Amino acid sequence: MGITSTISIRCIDTGHGNTWGGSMGASDTEAGKMSFATTTATDTPPLGSDLQPRKSLLEKTLSIISDVQPGEGLGALILTINLFTLLGAYYLLKTVRESLILAEGGAEVKAYSSAAQAIILLGVVPLYGWIATHLNRNRLLRFTTLFFASNLIIFYLVGRTGTRIGIVYYIWVGIFNVFSVAQLWSFATDLFSQSQGKRLFPLLGVGASAGAVGGAWIAGRLIGPLGPYKIILISAAVICVCSALTRLAGYVITKRAGEQEKKKDTETLSSEGGFQLLMRDRYLLLIAILTVLLNIVSLSGDFIFGKLLVNQTNEVVGTAASLMKARKAYIGSYYASYYEWTNLVSFIIQTFLVSRIFKRIGVRGSLFVLPAISLATFVTILASPILRVVRVLKIAENSTNYSLQNTVRHALLLPTSREAKYKVKAAIETFCVRLGDVLQAGVIFVGTALHFNVRAFATMTLVITVLWLFVAYRLYIEHKHLAPECH
Repeated sequence: MGITSTISIRCIDTGHGNTWGGSMGASDTEAGKMSFATTTATDTPPLGSDLQPRKSLLEKTLSIISDVQPGEGLGALILTINLFTLLGAYYLLKTVRESLILAEGGAEVKAYSSAAQAIILLGVVPLYGWIATHLNRNRLLRFTTLFFASNLIIFYLVGRTGTRIGIVYYIWVGIFNVFSVAQLWSFATDLFSQSQGKRLFPLLGVGASAGAVGGAWIAGRLIGPLGPYKIILISAAVICVCSALTRLAGYVITKRAGEQEKKKDTETLSSEGGFQLLMRDRYLLLIAILTVLLNIVSLSGDFIFGKLLVNQTNEVVGTAASLMKARKAYIGSYYASYYEWTNLVSFIIQTFLVSRIFKRIGVRGSLFVLPAISLATFVTILASPILRVVRVLKIAENSTNYSLQNTVRHALLLPTSREAKYKVKAAIETFCVRLGDVLQAGVIFVGTALHFNVRAFATMTLVITVLWLFVAYRLYIEHKHLAPECH
C-alpha cells in the first residue's frame, strides 16, 4: 500500500515458532520478551490517518459476526464457505452411515466402533505425520482431501454390487470426520496470526455450524429418492469442491500476507511425529487431556439423559411388548425436537455470542464456560433428576460445546508451531477424541456392572467434571505464559 514503515513493539513467542501481530523477519528472542520489529505493508495505519484502509461492503457485513479488518474479508469468507461445504458433506455421509448400518443389521457395532477407530488411528496418525513431513502444505491438503474422495468412489462402486459395506463404512466416516475437519482448522491456524485467529475463528465456526444444519436438512430430503450410494457419490464431488476452495483460500490470504507467508506453501514439516510432539510439550498434553475429559463428561451426560427419557417413555407409553413401536416413536420424536433445539441454539451462540465472548474474556477465559455448565447440569441431576430440566441443561451444554468450545479448541493451537498445528492437532482430534469415547464406554460398563442409578452415574461424572475444571485451569496458566498479550 506504499505506507511508510514505523517502529512498533511486538511480542515474539519463539518457544513455538509463532509471532504476534503478523510481522515477519523480526529477530528471535526468548519467549515472553519484547522485541522491536518493522511493520509490513499489510499493517494498518493509526486511526485517523488519511491512509487508514476502509472496510469493503463484504467486510462490513461480516463484521456483524466477527471483527473483520480491511483486506481480510474475502479470504475469511472463502474459508467459511469451505467449512460449510465440508461439514455439509459430512452430514450427508453421516445420514448414509446410519442407513447402511441399521439396514444391514449391525446396530450393535456402534458400541465397538469407537474402540476400533482408536486402534486404527494408532497407525493412521503416525502415517499422516510421515506424509506431512514429505509433502508441502499445498500437496498435503490436496493429497488427503482427494484420497478421501477416492475412498467414497470405491464405496459407491463396491456398494452397488450388493456387497455389505456398513461396518467398514461406519468406521471410515468416523475417521474421515475428525481427520478432515481437523486438517482444515489446522490450515486456518497456519494462515492466521493469533490476533487474527481470535477475531476470525468465530466467523469460520458459523460456516461449520451452518454446514452441519444444512447438510442434515439436505440429507433428510435426498436419502429417500436417491438412496445411500448416490449420496456417497455426490459427497465425493462435494469434497473435491472443498479441495478447490482450500487452495483458493490459501492463495487469497497468502497473497495479501507477503512472501514470508507464501513460503509456507512449499515448506515441509520436521520429521517428529504427532505423538512424540504431544508427549514432550506440557501445553499440548493438557489440550489432549482436556479433550479426553470433555468427551467422557459429554457422552456420560448423554447417557444419563437417555436413561431418564427411557424411564419417562415407559411411564407415559407403557412397557408391554406390543407397545414397542409406540415407545420407539415417542423416543424418536423427543430426540428429534432435542437435536433441533440443540442445533438452533448452537448456531445462535456461534453467530452472535462467540466473537463477543472472545472479546470480553478471551480464548483462555472461555475454557471455563462449558465445564461450568456441565457442573451445573450434574449438580441439578443429583438434586432432582427431572427430564424436562435436564433437557434444557443438556441443550445448553451441547450447544455450547458445538459452538464456543469448538472454536476455543481450535484457537488454542494458534500460538504453537506448524508441526503442532498439523501433526499434534491430527492426533488430538482423532485418537484423543476416540479415546474419550472408549473411556466413557468403560465408565458406563463399570457403572452398569455395579447397578448404578442415575444419581450414582451423575456423581461419578461430577468428579470427572471437577478434574476437567482443574485441567482447564492448568491450561489457562500455560496459555497465559505462552501468549501473555492475548487473553
